[in-house]
Amino acid sequence: MTQFNHPLTKQLPAKLNSLLSDMGFTTFTPVQEQSLPVIIDGKDILAQAQTGSGKTLAFAIGLLLKVNPRFFGVQALVMCPTRELADQVSKEIRKVARFQSNIKVLSLCGGMPFGPQIGSLEHGAHIVVGTPGRLMEHLRKGTLRLNALSTLVLDEADRMLDMGFVDSIREVVELTPENRQTLLFSATYGDTIEALSAEFQKKPVNIKVEAQEDLKPNIEQFFVRSENKEKCATLLSALQHFEPRQAIVFCNTKAESQIVADFLSDNKVAAQAINGDLEQKQRDQVLVKFSNQSSCVLVATDVAARGIDVKEIDLVVNYDTTRDTDVHTHRIGRTGRAGAAGIAVNLVTSKDDYKVRDIEERFDITANFIELDEASSHYRLVPKKTTIAFDAGRKNKLRPGDILGALTAGIGLEKSQVGKIDIFDFHAYVSVDNDTAKTVVKELQNKKIKGKNIRTRILR
Repeated sequence: MTQFNHPLTKQLPAKLNSLLSDMGFTTFTPVQEQSLPVIIDGKDILAQAQTGSGKTLAFAIGLLLKVNPRFFGVQALVMCPTRELADQVSKEIRKVARFQSNIKVLSLCGGMPFGPQIGSLEHGAHIVVGTPGRLMEHLRKGTLRLNALSTLVLDEADRMLDMGFVDSIREVVELTPENRQTLLFSATYGDTIEALSAEFQKKPVNIKVEAQEDLKPNIEQFFVRSENKEKCATLLSALQHFEPRQAIVFCNTKAESQIVADFLSDNKVAAQAINGDLEQKQRDQVLVKFSNQSSCVLVATDVAARGIDVKEIDLVVNYDTTRDTDVHTHRIGRTGRAGAAGIAVNLVTSKDDYKVRDIEERFDITANFIELDEASSHYRLVPKKTTIAFDAGRKNKLRPGDILGALTAGIGLEKSQVGKIDIFDFHAYVSVDNDTAKTVVKELQNKKIKGKNIRTRILR
């Protein structure tokens, strides 16, 4: 195994360096290289870094080095704009925290039952990751106390401001000790971010990481003329033409997203909508199926799409174009990640010409309008994987290794037949090859996992 080797490793515990090697790391990314020494030195930072730059690992290491495992008070708080991002950050911190013993990381987000969160807080937590609204609820009720906090992280601060969280952020920060270290990460800089930094930070070190060439999006944009009444059919034609394995379709309204998803489903395309009308459990299941390749097309509104982190998106379709070119940039940035080639298709009505001009100016391109053939009645887009749901999760001490063991050693699947495993508080999900799904559920009915019978079912 290649050992983790970097000058910064001299500042890190040997057990942490060994863990990083085991996790497959061989060096630090630029944002880690620039920010870690400053974080370890106890200074505030104002960092601009793109998604995928490795910033989560940077602040995870920094805050973990300051945590006292023997004191079960909240010593670090990470604020995130969405539950999905909070879940990702929590998982990353838990992975890195394994170099120490008994570090408890707790996620506090809206859309989840309040009672179990109170119970978890009563048992003590070293690190809390949460969304502003739910954090404020706990602070107002007195179930969350931040008087022992040493590190505050504002992750993706620009998105939190875009979503209107500035007052909640301010209320949370006012309840933290003045001598805390504050780490602010943002993909973009602007007057509002500068003002936020000036209000909450003390002489922050400014860090700006230029986009790495291998992380810059490689996205080709196409434009298709289509009036509103023809758009569903045009979308189907686009899917047939570009043959994506997985695609995201952006709509401007919740109602439109559901109409489009229903149309695609009726036309043999494995599609699901994600919008603000979904309950959190439904939202989790939609995202799980899409991220583990049990669903092919995600039809989303911009707000609902925040926090989605699926790397292998072949195609983005702007079913409705947006008048905000920053939003357009974020949308199409879902494809073409980590140097892979991506495609974005924009459905343009006769009223959208000014938006096309804005896109041309922003990306310094000439709009490439194309004609599409009508979709064949035989066209199908179906996934190769099926999701199996388990009625147990993290709170039941269920871990990914338990599920993998039950499927391989337990019922004889090859590791290659087992896909992504997702563990939530009270539920877990795994994707398997379509042709094995029914057999897996049947076999698991007679198998115990960690000494217990756990109900399983195919997630439709």
